[in-house]
Amino acid sequence: MAVRRVRARGRVALVAAAAFGCLCSFAPPACAAQPRYAFAVMSGAIGSQADAPAAQRLLATIGLDARLSFVVYAGNLKGADEPCSDTLYERRLQWLQTSAVPLVLLPGQHDWADCTTPAAGRYDAAERLDFLRQTMFSDAVSLGRPTLSLTRESEVARFHAFRENVRWETGETVFVGLDIVGGNNHYSDAGGRNGEFDDRAIASAFWLQHAAEYAKRRAAKALVVLFEADPDFSRYEEHADRFAWLRFARHRKRDGYLEIKRSLVNAARIFRGPVIVIHHSAHSLPGGFTIDQPLYNDKGTRVDNLTRIAIAPRDASTQWVQFDVAFGHPAPFRVRVRTATTARATATSNSPSNDSWQAPASAPNASGALIGPLPGIQYVPPAPSLPRPAPAMPASEPPLLPEDPGSGAAASATAPLQGTAPTQQPTSDEPTPQEGPGSMQGGGP
Repeated sequence: MAVRRVRARGRVALVAAAAFGCLCSFAPPACAAQPRYAFAVMSGAIGSQADAPAAQRLLATIGLDARLSFVVYAGNLKGADEPCSDTLYERRLQWLQTSAVPLVLLPGQHDWADCTTPAAGRYDAAERLDFLRQTMFSDAVSLGRPTLSLTRESEVARFHAFRENVRWETGETVFVGLDIVGGNNHYSDAGGRNGEFDDRAIASAFWLQHAAEYAKRRAAKALVVLFEADPDFSRYEEHADRFAWLRFARHRKRDGYLEIKRSLVNAARIFRGPVIVIHHSAHSLPGGFTIDQPLYNDKGTRVDNLTRIAIAPRDASTQWVQFDVAFGHPAPFRVRVRTATTARATATSNSPSNDSWQAPASAPNASGALIGPLPGIQYVPPAPSLPRPAPAMPASEPPLLPEDPGSGAAASATAPLQGTAPTQQPTSDEPTPQEGPGSMQGGGP
């Protein structure tokens, strides 16, 4: 009987390994070919010129991690009260170009939509967006050195103006960045055609659908969607507001994020693998991020292959959110908040014992269990990384503050996304013999 069980387990292991083209039990080097990479997401690092030194240190610290494939700056290069002047944009662009890893920039609310305010200089919002498109989104490569090749929506003749919407690939994952901003997505309640909003909503819907179809054709392991705004998923029409008119709620302000929510549901229908949505949170979060599955289809059924990660580090000028991805693990996406004390501290101290963790908020279902297939919370120390040389800073920004030799290592809060119930994982990033591939495949065929 014992022999039969051993043979049965062996056959199951072979079938599971063959399904991923990798016989882990007999060819460990082949398993190393599973996609493995990391990327960082930051947003709103500079609210005023006084934040510039800390923001310089932040970007330099991120660049020290040799594991990072790229960093996404998800909007708000400037504060709401800073002027939307050409000079300020040029200074911030010089700062982003110092990144030691490829940097993908996405527009945010303060970058163009809020430029009409007196504090921002009473600019025309559409004109400022066009200026950003001509300067910061003009190339088919990322910012920083080295660069990352990007596919921009402007390559489609019909959407030639929308250079800020981008797509790229890393580790068999398709990434798409969209111009979805805070402030109700720049929707205007004034009468008449809402031209800027309508055109951008159509372009965003097209680009997201195109990315989902592209990911499906490429048999990608995941589709990751990034933008700046917090779309208030609790207000989605197919779940909370389907019968709002019966509650005499017609006076409610029109939801400027309705189109992107519909587009995300459609994208998850087209691409049946995991769809991960990453955006800035409009509210503070105890652990720096939250993970849930907030969308429903038109039948009221939860979209179980779409997972939202809202990020809100406590201090955007010193913290970023890092995603470590290893598709050979049952928990392939690990999320953690990291803090830059100084570039020297991060480069010289990688001991897990110096890291501190906070429990991130997560959204349970009605029974209190975390919603699958992806979300699951565990805490593991970050793996050590090899430092990159710190990049040189532009002369136009204030110099870095003196480094503090006594500073501690970067702090982090970590949580992997997985398709099984939360279990304690080993602290090493290497898979154990019990771990198997395949947990990233989303619900559905």
